[in-house]
Amino acid sequence: MGKGKLKKYAELANFANVIESPFLDKDQPDDERKGRWSNAFFKNENPVVLELGCGKGEYSIGLARKFTDKNFIGVDSKGARLWNGARDALAEKVSNVCFIRTNIEIIEKFFALEEVEQIWLTFPDPQMKNTNKRLTSVYFLKKYQNILKKDGVVHLKTDSLFQYRYTMEVLKKNNLEIIAQTEDLYKSECIDDVKSIQTFYEKQWRRRGISIKYVAFRLNNAGLLEEPYVEIEKDPYRSFGRSARE
Repeated sequence: MGKGKLKKYAELANFANVIESPFLDKDQPDDERKGRWSNAFFKNENPVVLELGCGKGEYSIGLARKFTDKNFIGVDSKGARLWNGARDALAEKVSNVCFIRTNIEIIEKFFALEEVEQIWLTFPDPQMKNTNKRLTSVYFLKKYQNILKKDGVVHLKTDSLFQYRYTMEVLKKNNLEIIAQTEDLYKSECIDDVKSIQTFYEKQWRRRGISIKYVAFRLNNAGLLEEPYVEIEKDPYRSFGRSARE
């Protein structure tokens, strides 16, 4: 591991806006803030919004700047990435955002039933070879069901046509409520809030001619969720690495 990463990890441990639980341990106790994030951490009564797989936290911070009446929490397992967002939030004194370094597989260790108002999934790895690792798979949707409010919304922004089409098949199979959908966000009439925050990678994809897909939906089906198990054409460029988009 390089000295730069080691330095970031050391600094991350002392950031007041970061909670670290970096190992996938399904037997670990629940976080002490579970069920009371707004009161215990943010010292207010505002609703909680998550960004899962937040990377450098650009989207979490962008949302926090725009919506000061909500609390935003970015979640990612990569500490070196989180360091960037945590540092920027501290420097700008954005007090309604924090970060958790952990695995999304144990997200229920951190949030209680109906504690979360919205979930954002911004440019997740489409995991074309492993269904259960996709952040819009039934495996993860069941976890979101347990922490989202009854009318809570899940947002997906992606450059991957595979990810988008797979997600649409999951929603169709389970008769889930779709609020908005488009295969080309910036040629659509979707609300400006969805377009106004662009991450570093989102700007890259757009410059390379990759359209941004977006879907917002509710997990309003309280019954058992089922995988669609359909064949979806894979994104050919991912086989050659992300540089193949150029």
